[in-house]
Amino acid sequence: MFYSGVMLPPRDPDQTLKARGADTRPEGRFETHRRVREADGWDIPEDSTLLRTEVVSETPRSIITRNTSPDISFDRSINPYRGCEHGCIYCYARPSHAYLGLSPGLDFETKITAKPDAARLLARELARPSYKPAPIALGTNTDPYQPVESRLAIMPGILRVLRDWNHPATLVTRGQTVLRDLDLWAEMAAKDQAAVGISVTTLDAELARALEPRAPTPQTRLRMIRELSRAGVPVRVMVAPVIPVLTEPEIERILTAAHEAGATTASMIPLRLPHEVAPLFRDWLERHRPGMAAHVMNRVQAMRGGRDNDPRFGSRFRGEGIEAELALKRFRLARKRLGYRDGFAPLDCSRFGPPPRSGDQLSLF
Repeated sequence: MFYSGVMLPPRDPDQTLKARGADTRPEGRFETHRRVREADGWDIPEDSTLLRTEVVSETPRSIITRNTSPDISFDRSINPYRGCEHGCIYCYARPSHAYLGLSPGLDFETKITAKPDAARLLARELARPSYKPAPIALGTNTDPYQPVESRLAIMPGILRVLRDWNHPATLVTRGQTVLRDLDLWAEMAAKDQAAVGISVTTLDAELARALEPRAPTPQTRLRMIRELSRAGVPVRVMVAPVIPVLTEPEIERILTAAHEAGATTASMIPLRLPHEVAPLFRDWLERHRPGMAAHVMNRVQAMRGGRDNDPRFGSRFRGEGIEAELALKRFRLARKRLGYRDGFAPLDCSRFGPPPRSGDQLSLF
C-alpha cells in the first residue's frame, strides 16, 4: 500500500506477530535499496515462527546526550536503550532506528540495543572538572523502563550514581518497572532532585492495547502515579499524544483520573508523525480503525498545516489552526478547574558534588 508517497512492504508470511504495533518492516529513509518479496512459484511452505525481541549491547563513548532545541526545556538527557518494545505505533522515536540501518517498523520494537555500562560512563562524565550540573532528562527518546529493563536493570545503577552525586533528574515513562526503583526516586525527591512524568494516552484499555501493545494498561499507569506521589515523588501526567477522534475526546477524563491518583502537574502534546511514522500510523489505522482512518488523518492534517507532520520549531509540539487551539483550550480549562499547578518547582543543583570516599574527612558545615 502507498501512503504519502511511501510503499509499505507486505507482512512476512513466515513470521507470526503477537502484541506488536507495526505490521511490517519498511526500509529507513537512508536506505538506497528497497526489498520486495515476490512469489516465483518455487516457495516451499514453512511453519510460521513467532517474532521475538532481540537485545544486543553497546558501550558508547559517552552516555549524556546534549541538545540545543528551543522547544525542549532540558539541555541533556540519557537513553539507556535504542528502540522500545512497548511498540507504540505513534512513537516519534521510531525514525531514529533508521540511523542504525534498521526498520522504524518492526525492527524498532523487536531489535533493541541496550547500554549496560551506562552507570559507569555517567560517573566518569560527572567527575570531569568541566562538568556543570543541570537536570538530566531520562527517557526522552525511548522508554528506560520498557519490558527488557526488568531483566537488565540498567536504571538502578544510573539512579544510584545520580543520587550519590546529588544530581537532579527527570523521567518520562509509561513502564511499571519504575515502581521497582521507587525507593531511589523517593530518596532523590526528598532532596528536591527528582520529578517523574507518566504518559497516559487513553483510559480505554482496548484502544491502549492496540496503540501501545506492550505498554502497561491505563489503570496500571494510574496506579504508578498513585504510588509515586504517595512516596513523595512529584508526578506530571502527560496527555500525549492527543490523537484526534481516537483519544482527543478523553482529555478531561484523563486529567481528572490522574489528578485523583495524585498527579500535581499536567502537559499535552498533539500527535506528531515525523518521517516514517506517518505511513506506519496510516497503516495501523487501516488495520485497526478502517472506518475512522480518513476522519482521523483529516483532523491530524488540520492541526499540521495540511500535512501529516509539521517539524517546525515552535509549532511541532503545539500544532496550529482551530483544531489545535480548541484542544489546548479544553486542556487548559480542565487543568485549571482541577487545581493542577503550572509546573514543577526547580530541581536543586546546589548540592552537586562527588560522593564521599571511604576515609574522607567529613565537613564541619
